[in-house]
Amino acid sequence: MTTRTPLRSPAPDAPSLTAPSVWPASATTAPGGDLSVGGVSLARLAERYGTPAYVLDEHELRGRARAWRRAFPDAEVVYAAKAFLCRAVVDWIAEEGLGLDVCSAGELELAATRAFPADRVLLHGNAKSPEDLRAALRIGVGRIVIDSDCEIARLATQVPGPDAQQVLVRVLPGIEAGAHEKIRTGAEGQKFGLSIADGDAEDAVARVLGQPRLDLVGLHSHLGSQIASPEPYAQSVRRLISFMARIRDRHGVTLPELDLGGGFAVPYAPGDPAASPAAYGHRITSELTRACAEFDFPMPRITIEPGRSIAAPAGVALYRVLSVKRTGGKVFVAVDGGMSDNPRPALYGARYTARLIGRAPTAPMRTATVVGRHCEAGDVLADAVELPADIRPGDVLAVPASGAYHVSMASGYNMTGRPPVVAVADGRSRLLVRRETLADMLERDMTP
Repeated sequence: MTTRTPLRSPAPDAPSLTAPSVWPASATTAPGGDLSVGGVSLARLAERYGTPAYVLDEHELRGRARAWRRAFPDAEVVYAAKAFLCRAVVDWIAEEGLGLDVCSAGELELAATRAFPADRVLLHGNAKSPEDLRAALRIGVGRIVIDSDCEIARLATQVPGPDAQQVLVRVLPGIEAGAHEKIRTGAEGQKFGLSIADGDAEDAVARVLGQPRLDLVGLHSHLGSQIASPEPYAQSVRRLISFMARIRDRHGVTLPELDLGGGFAVPYAPGDPAASPAAYGHRITSELTRACAEFDFPMPRITIEPGRSIAAPAGVALYRVLSVKRTGGKVFVAVDGGMSDNPRPALYGARYTARLIGRAPTAPMRTATVVGRHCEAGDVLADAVELPADIRPGDVLAVPASGAYHVSMASGYNMTGRPPVVAVADGRSRLLVRRETLADMLERDMTP
């Protein structure tokens, strides 16, 4: 009888600041180097669907969605679609009772194909196109986030009526948070939102209040991404409640909603810290209670927007080794994917780990760098990871924490085709998104 060993056991909402596993909770090992997720062998999935391929553990994703709802029982939890979206994920999110945060007409129209409740959809973005706004108004999204002065009149003139469109104003609380400067979005001097400190946010609030076709219901903020501590959110809550109290005192309007955005960290490599949903929930709600008492402001309804923290831990990327090169004192393991399906390391230095699957190694571990197949020196998927010294072409590597910002940011670089996405649950697999083929790409080339 084969004995399978779980790679981890803690529930995804355990209130801990320690470093959790980077693998889905369902991941198990077996003799012979096999590794399964959702009761399905990853090596067999690589053979069946080819590589590169992305595996998504349905129960892990659903469980993490539920964990956020438990952590914020009185808040609205909306899934950030930009992390990863397909029709199946829309269905899962709807069934788990979450709303949906979209950034484009494309994401919105995809949700509409599954009859996702429009009043549970939030549209934001720093530069919404006319098509984005028209789609949002036609479908009837619950709220639209205003990100700049020029959006106010543009949106107001398009609202068909008779009811006003509910809106939020995105503000900058002036807080530096996030794992890299390219994903810090709550500080001064970048493209998102309107500054509280220099008065732009209050001017925008006054202008929105002067538009009868717009119904200002609250403020929106987003501090950044990969924020591993609840403390920046607590700081933001205090500054935002103070600003909401000032709006009440100066304009006579008590805003009932406060959207704190997302950006909650997940571990990508062993040792990475990440607070649990329960830890974020406890710290944010306790600070909200204190701030509202201090400023004599009624408790607004909170919205949070987890995306990465729901999808990333549910995904595993599979690659096949194409070559192994030893040069300059380093070992480079080149695989059949790369920055075309995971641009995060090249964009902002994201770190990953990798594991050999499908066979038991016969050599000791050594440090290697997993690189992609593209003609870029920066095409590195996992730097300084431990892999067996006998790794060779034809082997399959599994990269955990790959469910967010991989396929959604995938490109057509070198015309390699975007990879498929396969769902696993209860010992079965099913194809959610098929592989992009050369025929797909040639079809867009209109030269006869």
